[in-house]
Parts: sequence; C-alpha cells; structure tokens
Amino acid sequence: MLANADLHIHSPFSIAVSRNMQPDTLVAACVTKGLHVLGTGDALQPVWRKSWEPHLENDAGVVIVPTGEVEDNKRVHHLILAEDFAQFDMLRELLIPYSRSIRTNGRPHVTLSGEEIAVMAHDAGAMIGPAHAFTPWTAMYAYHSSVADCYGSEPIDFLELGLSADSSYGARIRELDNIAFLSNSDAHSPQPEKLGREFNQIRLEHVTVRGVLDSIRNGSITMNAGFFPEEGKYNRTACVRCFTQYSLEEAIQHAWRCPADGGIIKKGVADRAKELSTGAPQPRPPYLHIVPLGQIIQTVECVSSPCTKNCRQVYDSFITTFGNEIDVLVNAPIHEIRAVHSGVADALDALRTNRVTLHPGGGGKFGTFSY
Repeated sequence: MLANADLHIHSPFSIAVSRNMQPDTLVAACVTKGLHVLGTGDALQPVWRKSWEPHLENDAGVVIVPTGEVEDNKRVHHLILAEDFAQFDMLRELLIPYSRSIRTNGRPHVTLSGEEIAVMAHDAGAMIGPAHAFTPWTAMYAYHSSVADCYGSEPIDFLELGLSADSSYGARIRELDNIAFLSNSDAHSPQPEKLGREFNQIRLEHVTVRGVLDSIRNGSITMNAGFFPEEGKYNRTACVRCFTQYSLEEAIQHAWRCPADGGIIKKGVADRAKELSTGAPQPRPPYLHIVPLGQIIQTVECVSSPCTKNCRQVYDSFITTFGNEIDVLVNAPIHEIRAVHSGVADALDALRTNRVTLHPGGGGKFGTFSY
C-alpha cells in the first residue's frame, strides 16, 4: 500500500496552537486531506497522550503514530517517532531530571545535548532525527556544521527537511547520503491549508504503526510532497523586521544588520544549504511541489484568506467531487477539475507544468506564487 503520512504536528499544549487541534477533529481532517498516517505530535505531554487512546483505532482507518518534538540545550529541535506511547512514557521518565516543562509543555525544553537526547530516545526504542533541519532559528544546521557536531557518535534515523527546503537542498550534502528525508506539515491548526501541507508517500508492507516505522528505516519513502522551497518563510536571507532580502555577500557586508531599520538579517535556508553542499546531487525519491488547495482557491478568487465563505464553498465542492484534497492536487485530470472550477484548473495546470512565478519568502514571511 502507498500511504500518505504527516508525522509532525502539535497539540494545544504547545505555543500558538489552535484549540481545535483535537484527536477526533484531526482524524476527520485526515480523511478530507487524503492522509492515511498521522503523527500525534507532543506525545511526551501526559494529558495529550491520554486523549489519543480512544482514537488509536478509528473508523477512518487512519494509522496513528506516537510522535513528539523536544528542544535541546542549544535550542535545536528534534523529532521523535515511536511504536507506542509506552516508549514515550519511558523517554519522559529519562528526561524528567533535565526539564521543568516535560509534564506541561507539548514541546518541552531539556537541558541536554542532541547526542544525549538521541541516546535516550534509542534506549526507549524510538527513532529520532532533526526537525526542520535547515530552519535558521531552531534547527540542527542553524547551530551545527554537521550531524556529528549535533549528535556525536549517535546515529540519526531520518532528517526532516522543513517548509523552506526540498530534497534537492540535502541531496548535495554528503553526510546525508544514507539518511531518509521526511517532509511534514508541523501543523498548528487542523485547517486543510496547514495539516498535510507537506507529506510523505510511504510504501507499507503492513498497515500498522510498526509498518510505518519499518518503512522509514528501510528507506521505503516513494515520494516527498510539499511547498516549493521559495514559499517557505525562511528560504531567502532577509531582515526579520522589514523582510528585505539580501544576498549572502550583502548580509556579511552589513554585519547581519539591516541598513534600513537595524533589524537582524537571518541567513536563508537556500544559502545555508549551498554552504553545506560538498558534491554532486545524489538520487532521491521524487519531490512533488504542491500548494494547498485552499491557498490556490484564495489566489484564484483574489481574496485575503482561504477561510472566506466562498473559498470554503469551492473547496467543499472539490472534496465532494473527488473525495480528498491530495487526489485533487496530485491525481485528478485537469479536465475533470475544470468541470468544478475553471480558474482552479488553470492554476493547477500551471503548477503541475511548472509555469508559475515564485515570490520567495524570507526573514519569517511566507513566499507566494502567481501564474
């Protein structure tokens, strides 16, 4: 079976997360989106972990994978995947002496290095890798020059690319040659523009949590899907205050301070990946660049939000016709899409044939597209 999987989300116990992020809502949202596998997010948080128990077996057939994220002593974020909540319970006990927020915060800070956290995760039987590895604020490559610099001698099981990168950004980094790339939403809301905005297509021998983790270990990821990297809010080097973009040379010349307003200039993911690249690109599963259907409708309708009444009506008409959003974005023939909405058909045709103009994001401001 080919399964669409989003393995990184958050709960209301994390900062700036919608209260609507609830297990029953999320399972229903997976059906609408076209996701077969969902990570719970925040599995170290006891109340959130407990709330998932009635939904591990669900009528929708969505495989629920216990997942969580922690922040280490250098502010690097690590994504953890486990077969069951008991492994997270064990990991929580190991981490308790090093965290004041382990029982309360969905994404706790722990006073340990990446290597120490990885050792504990593996001791608990879990998998671990850097979350949104290239992001300039809380990522491995923001604070470290290599995997070993972050994790020491402890191996990682995967690397999450993040919204501002695709597979090509890691394909030239030799130390990543044998490491699986994941693309996940990091969603803070169950809205379809957030959940599953990036996902992994995984070949499953067994449609179980263990089957999902075994497929990641075995490199059975057949496709990554997600944003054009330019759409990410940290793709380009830019001022975090006014979002003016700079070349790497200009940023260095200005000592990483924006001459316009004195704001900090943050190195973009594109520039950071180039710094780390050391060879020719190695083969990777295909990366499908997609834009959430709601965002496409918003662009076509020239409105400020995909949540307007008209946008939602158009969105619902697509789900009624095709069953789920991913099928609309990936599989539905353009002529059938045109029967529902001609403008969306034109936009999707342009996206599929790479006839769009990208307006890159940077400094914390998302990029956009036009066609």
